[in-house]
Amino acid sequence: MKNKRNRLQIISEILRSSVVGSQEELLKILLDKQCEVTQATLSRDLKLLKVAKTPLSNGAYKYILPPVNKPVPIEGTFNTLQSHGAVRSIEFSGQLAVVKTKPGYASAIAWDIDNKANDEVLGTIAGDDTILVIPREGVSREDILEMLNITFSEKE
Repeated sequence: MKNKRNRLQIISEILRSSVVGSQEELLKILLDKQCEVTQATLSRDLKLLKVAKTPLSNGAYKYILPPVNKPVPIEGTFNTLQSHGAVRSIEFSGQLAVVKTKPGYASAIAWDIDNKANDEVLGTIAGDDTILVIPREGVSREDILEMLNITFSEKE
């Protein structure tokens, strides 16, 4: 599933409504819901959702969400930082994206991209005020822009 936000929502709903004791069991439930995901991605998702494993009275275990589980934010790193002027622009060369930032911000923003966009981005290279975003194979410019949560108007 490409949309991470939707996948995290589905995982949260499953964990709220079912007793799930292992990643293998959760992977099967996700597959039944037409949400194909690798074990590694699921593991990252569970960590992001701050899911814990708790023992049950019968000796089995159950995944639980934290008591106050904040929803996955709709506002992404870039919208937040862009509103403060940290992100200056984004341009594409083929499928590669070049993000211009205020001096000194590129490294922190690249770190956020690397840690929040595992499905869309293979990696980033950051300088002082420029980030090269390298998308995964088959990820479109639109997917990258959606991941960055930026809406651009076309220049005429």
